Amino acid sequence: MPGKVGIIESDASASYDLKLFGKLPLLISSGINHIEINKAVPVDLPDHLIGFANDIDMILPYFDIDKTYIDLGISPSFLSDDWSFEAQTFRMPMRSFLIYQPDEKLTFLYGVAVYPYFITEVLPILGFIYKPNERLTFDIVPDNPNITYVLNDKVMIFAEGGYNLNNEFIVTRNGSKNVALSYENLHIGGGLEFKLNKSIECSFSTGGIFDHSLEYSDEAGKVNIDKCFYMQFEIEIKS
Repeated sequence: MPGKVGIIESDASASYDLKLFGKLPLLISSGINHIEINKAVPVDLPDHLIGFANDIDMILPYFDIDKTYIDLGISPSFLSDDWSFEAQTFRMPMRSFLIYQPDEKLTFLYGVAVYPYFITEVLPILGFIYKPNERLTFDIVPDNPNITYVLNDKVMIFAEGGYNLNNEFIVTRNGSKNVALSYENLHIGGGLEFKLNKSIECSFSTGGIFDHSLEYSDEAGKVNIDKCFYMQFEIEIKS
């Protein structure tokens, strides 16, 4: 059935890097994801989707194997259609993957991500990072593969892709609570990143969105969104 859907997505996050015992890299972060849904469709959809996530990520040596490490991460999250953050909306995705770095230019990733109580509970992690020189980098990893080229000390150009393959929220539909709604899309585009000073960087990108959908897990409703363009602006502040 025909209809119209417009989506505005905004994110805010803060992170802190440190080294345990002066050696082991540890990244702690918190973030909020807000998806506003403007719709005129027969399927009952919430007005917005809200995700609040904390993330802890640590890299450890993998026993005594040379040039090999293991990355362990957990992301305790509340995923819902309001700001109440009830126990039913709590999820804890986990991931673990091996990092093999045969030399300074090349890094391989192999592992798995686990999503307890999601529709899809296990996804593979496969990728690589290749940096043939100081200007060019191929960062082909989930969830945001990209290729970057440094034009000068202020400007970088990039091509990017990405997907929301297992993005699930617990919502209320027609008065029924705790219904799982998945939001999925695939995007491909490119843009520019600017280094304004040593503390502030910003980027602008645009491209196309494909395989865009909102679907209830009980198959009682699905909205397929036509291919469309996106525009994205990001700002990063470092201290």
